[in-house]
Amino acid sequence: MNNHNWRKWASTCMAVFIILGVFAASSGSAGAAQPPSIKHENKKVKIGNKSFNVQTVRIPKGTPVTVGLAKGQVGSTEKFAAIVKSYGAEAAINGAFFEAYGGPPDPYGTLIANNEVMHKGGNGTTIGFKKDGTAIMDELRISITGTVLSPEGKSKGWYATFMNRVPLAGSSTSIMFTPARGSKVGFSGGIAVTVDEGKVVKNEVNANAEIPKNGYVLVFTGSEKSSAERFVIGSEVNLTISYKNAEGEPLPAWEDVVTAVGAGPRLVKDSKVALNAAAEGFNDAKILTSSAARSGIAIMQDGSIMLATVSGATMKQWADIMKSLGAKQAMNLDGGASSALYGGGKMLTTAGRDLSNTLVFGSGLKN
Repeated sequence: MNNHNWRKWASTCMAVFIILGVFAASSGSAGAAQPPSIKHENKKVKIGNKSFNVQTVRIPKGTPVTVGLAKGQVGSTEKFAAIVKSYGAEAAINGAFFEAYGGPPDPYGTLIANNEVMHKGGNGTTIGFKKDGTAIMDELRISITGTVLSPEGKSKGWYATFMNRVPLAGSSTSIMFTPARGSKVGFSGGIAVTVDEGKVVKNEVNANAEIPKNGYVLVFTGSEKSSAERFVIGSEVNLTISYKNAEGEPLPAWEDVVTAVGAGPRLVKDSKVALNAAAEGFNDAKILTSSAARSGIAIMQDGSIMLATVSGATMKQWADIMKSLGAKQAMNLDGGASSALYGGGKMLTTAGRDLSNTLVFGSGLKN
């Protein structure tokens, strides 16, 4: 083969290889399954004689999710948009009720992030997300108990009524403060017991005690101050977090939950309206009878998640709306001026106040 023919043959082969490569690449990309994406829809739902415009965001099962805290800690507030940005969220909704009318802006509902309880709620319903992406919904009740073993070998029990919240003035209570609260407990008063790496390192009058990164602070107020006496410096402290339902029955599935937000009331259970706000501990007319802006979250038939907001509905209407949208399980979140929703790269419902906590979703969440 002469030089001219060699060049012609080589050029032809190269062209064939390029064509085959392009064909293979295009065939591969066409055949590759694209992961489900987060989708926003504005849906019209008719309940009785009234029509509602409902903003919805549908989130595929298994999408990473965490609690988005204002300024990264329990007991602060921040613009909803700022929380969305700081966590790199692709979708977000406001979460648990919180004190918005004076006093520290502490939450009322349960908050769990990174498999750590950050706040303990006392009523309502909680949605939880397991490591495998499965979502569950229960009337979750958390208990915080433990034992303290003195250097002399004497063991006594202890408990905390609340977690990461400032006590009411004049109250008698025991409260646990973890690093989720920030660097300090945020108030003075009572007796503070500091536990670092499982041992008591301080027992002193609380003067806005520092929270160790590898431990917690127990603050005892009022008549509970005497409980602090059992925490002798050097004692070993054991902590137990247990999960039960409203009837006190164990909920072992919650031990696998890594993210959770509690609010309520429950709206839908097993595809049927299941609203009983009073039985869940709610007594405010804003929940029981009034019409207001609402936020909610649902577990759909296929395990995906739906976030939703509506500008004005009674709780009964809100339950009917969620059922109509195909929810298998659904619950109410904080509402009114707190109602907020983000998805599809834009703000769908704008909060009327700074928020304490949110649920944030996205493939590249930043914690």
